[in-house]
Amino acid sequence: MKTYKQFMIAGVLAPILLGTSSCGIYTRYRTPDSTPLTAAYAEARAQGTDSTQYGNILWENVFTDRELAALIKRALENNTSLRNAQLNIGVAQAQLDGAKAMFFPSVAFTPNGSGSSVAGNAFSWGYTLPLQVSWEVDLFGRLTNSKRAAQAAVYQSQAYAQAVRSQIITSVARTYYSIASVKKQLELFRTTSALWLETVEVMKNMKEAGRTNEAAVVQAKANCSSILANITDLEVSLASLNNVMSLLLNEMPQQWNISSEATLAVPGFVMAGVPISALSCRPDVAAAEYDMQKAFYGVNSARANFYPSITISGQGGFTNLLGSMIKNPGDWIAQIAGSLTQPIFSRGRNKAQLEVAKIQQQQSFNTFEYTLLSAAKEVEDYITTINKSIEKSAYLAEQVSNLEKSVEYTNDLLLYSNGTYLEVLTAQQSLLNAQMNALSNKLTTISSIINLYQSLGGGR
Repeated sequence: MKTYKQFMIAGVLAPILLGTSSCGIYTRYRTPDSTPLTAAYAEARAQGTDSTQYGNILWENVFTDRELAALIKRALENNTSLRNAQLNIGVAQAQLDGAKAMFFPSVAFTPNGSGSSVAGNAFSWGYTLPLQVSWEVDLFGRLTNSKRAAQAAVYQSQAYAQAVRSQIITSVARTYYSIASVKKQLELFRTTSALWLETVEVMKNMKEAGRTNEAAVVQAKANCSSILANITDLEVSLASLNNVMSLLLNEMPQQWNISSEATLAVPGFVMAGVPISALSCRPDVAAAEYDMQKAFYGVNSARANFYPSITISGQGGFTNLLGSMIKNPGDWIAQIAGSLTQPIFSRGRNKAQLEVAKIQQQQSFNTFEYTLLSAAKEVEDYITTINKSIEKSAYLAEQVSNLEKSVEYTNDLLLYSNGTYLEVLTAQQSLLNAQMNALSNKLTTISSIINLYQSLGGGR
């Protein structure tokens, strides 16, 4: 029979013969730097968080519109998705508490009793009131790695909750400014329809005076009908956006009092771009890294399976059973034992589990690197869109100004000179299109600012 020392020697040699190493079992995770991208990310993480970066600014300091701030607060209080995300944190925390509890002994109280009667004699009652204690010694890190993986899962669930929180905040903001934009478009179309109705009357008067024909009148009427049709479409869009806002706030559909003049300031740093350190604030990047952390400790746990498990157990209690005899009164009993279990026939299964854990670790690394690349692309796209839409707004403002003059000039030519109704209608249509493009570009700028804030992990 092997001694305890021989078992320990076998336990240490077996993993080496199986191609594993004990040096990594207790190793703590650190951000990988095996590629230029991850090396830059690891360096940025080591420098700490910059509270002045756009994604780290409190949302109250980004969305300063009082009406919008009030709506965001209501959404954060009521939104079901955020509640579920916060509940998921509770689930992960409970699992972590369970992993921590594995370091403590397990205690069980299992009382039992029996009675017997021979040849009609009185019953003889026997009983045992044992208290059993069992404790696994974490000599090779199995419990430690499970606890560390569970801790990473808690952090990952917190990152997911932050992602949901950021999405709710920015969704409310985008909907808010979309409602403002549609209201502004409605104002524009209603004003334009009134002006074009005046044009119809002018065309009618000029026809009666013999200065134009019926074609000009019906063409002017057709343009007015087109405007009125667009107004109905915009009213449908406005109702739909109000319903979206109600859903975000987890409330019944209603009309929201939002000014058509609502706007959002452009952050001053946008022109200079965003450093990679800002990407570490993104919840999806953080979640991907925590997933990589879990996979790292999964490999450590798989390595630990090659080592023996050591369990110390004890039993104590009160009994009146002494062998096959019953003794009254009873006596106290106590027993302690230790066991060591070394995997022998599970060699192939443990090797397969280790290989699977290594593959999953590589997959998590690939996902993390791709998430980082996608984040960088997304941020750069939004910065480019903001810069170009600001540049575009200057051209559109100039275009609107010139077309307003064109409408005025063509109207004067029609009334007092040799202008034609087609010139008037063309100028009016061009002005309306330019005004709509300007409003659309303004919404694009605002939406891109909001998207940039979200893409940098904003919403704290």
